[in-house]
Amino acid sequence: MKRVTGIGGIFFKSADPKRLMEWYKTHLGIEASEWGWQFNWESGQQEGVEAGYTAWSAMKDSTDYFAPSKSALMINYRVDDLDALLAVLKTEGVEVLPKTEESDYGKFGWVMDPDGNKVELWEPPKVK
Repeated sequence: MKRVTGIGGIFFKSADPKRLMEWYKTHLGIEASEWGWQFNWESGQQEGVEAGYTAWSAMKDSTDYFAPSKSALMINYRVDDLDALLAVLKTEGVEVLPKTEESDYGKFGWVMDPDGNKVELWEPPKVK
């Protein structure tokens, strides 16, 4: 029996969602609408099954959508070239955390967004 097959959505609070989404557009290239963004996934489609997607949205910090939790969650974004992206983000004044990791699962690095959320960037391992 299949259980989790992907990320269904990423939702987080912000005192100023418009400003935060503009930061993501400028530094990570996510072109969000007023409600957020939908990433459509086409690979692995089965006949008669709707394509999957991942929803992404910043919500006003007063929302009770997350109740009873008050915590934020870390978001993982897939990237093509982690080292190059981290270098560019540093030049743009983005807080890039000094630690990176490399394993059989790929390369991982982290940045902080303006609201103090830790963002994980992941470069998948190369296919051999």
